[in-house]
Amino acid sequence: MKKNLLAFMLIYCTNLNAGDLSELNLDYRLISIIVLVLIIAYFIRIYNDFISLNTSIESSWSDIDIQIKRRYNLIPALVNTVKGYTQYESKTLEDVISARQKGLDASSIGETQDAQNFLSNALGKLFAVTEAYPDLKADSMFLNLQHELSSMEDNIQNARRYYNAVSREYNAKIDTFPDLIISKRFNFTKVEYFKIEEQSKRVMPKIEF
Repeated sequence: MKKNLLAFMLIYCTNLNAGDLSELNLDYRLISIIVLVLIIAYFIRIYNDFISLNTSIESSWSDIDIQIKRRYNLIPALVNTVKGYTQYESKTLEDVISARQKGLDASSIGETQDAQNFLSNALGKLFAVTEAYPDLKADSMFLNLQHELSSMEDNIQNARRYYNAVSREYNAKIDTFPDLIISKRFNFTKVEYFKIEEQSKRVMPKIEF
């Protein structure tokens, strides 16, 4: 069987003329070019996916930053409103002011994350303290600020979930073959997740009057 196959291949090759050989070489080169183009196109797509995800991460973080700054902007008005009704809660108000300043000074995702948790806890204590001041609880300005701050926190949580979802997909691609070839070649690095305590899971402080 092997002898017959070798004999056939020998006869076939000896019967090929220069034109046949040239055509075979041309077909081989054409196939090689097509395969190369497909490989390049595939890696370009991977690169574009990284760029798209990175853009989504930056955009979603910008949304978080906007909501956080709006939250910070409400704090001075809240503090001034509470000051008008309370005389013995200076430590609680100082904690809120300090938490706000810590957030304004934050220069990384980790620092912003810590500042947000600190601020949420400080506000939780402040709102718990206001239970002892019926006039303050009935103040329309205070109620409006309290509602806006709660709404801001919900918006931040929604933006955080989207940011983390996109970041999770981006980080996974960095460690996945063949995507990791592109990530290493173009220095795509993992991003931090943004973790803050959800309002529904937060344990409100117990204040005794």
